[in-house]
Amino acid sequence: MLGLDLSFFNWEIISKFVKNGFIFSVQLTVIATLGGILLGTLLALMRLSGKKALAIPATIYVNGMRSIPLVMVILWFFLLVPAIIGRPIGAELSATITFVAFEAAYFSEIMRAGIQSISRGQVNAGRALGMTYSQNMRLIILPQAFRNMVPVLLTQTIILFQDTSLVYAIGAYDLLKGFTTAGKIYGRSEEAYLLAAVVYFVICFGMSYLVKRLQSRIAIIR
Repeated sequence: MLGLDLSFFNWEIISKFVKNGFIFSVQLTVIATLGGILLGTLLALMRLSGKKALAIPATIYVNGMRSIPLVMVILWFFLLVPAIIGRPIGAELSATITFVAFEAAYFSEIMRAGIQSISRGQVNAGRALGMTYSQNMRLIILPQAFRNMVPVLLTQTIILFQDTSLVYAIGAYDLLKGFTTAGKIYGRSEEAYLLAAVVYFVICFGMSYLVKRLQSRIAIIR
């Protein structure tokens, strides 16, 4: 039985196979986070609006997305949308749209909890000053909710980065795909998957440590 040989992993392998996959994974994470927060905030506001015409569709969307595995949503979008519009949209674009739509459901729940954590007295104070609902949300509630939810939002972003590996299901070239391709070409799949796990661990553990530091600083400010 041959032992592990990690000598094949060098800068040439990184630049040729892994770098592009890493860049796409980071881009997907950033776009899905920003898009998910924006759409998720809108969904949270719809659910808290008190208007059934807004709250019911938003609730169905959020609960529906949260009840379906991400890999299934990725496959459905990648296979069904091209069939509907009559042309392919590409694995990378399909993955980006899917992640934004899917993560919005999770960010929505985070933002809804953040908004509800703000004292009702501040809402009433804003109304007493003559602010409209939108002004109250924009100037008083949402800034505080974002600050309170920053550690949770970043934690969800770490999970999102891990989930980017699921785009292998539609052939998108992400970080894991880069390692997989290098392993197959050089006949070192075991080493490639081991190194991929190490890279994911280092990135996610480092981000988790930074989130904990940030959370402790926010706690001190409070």
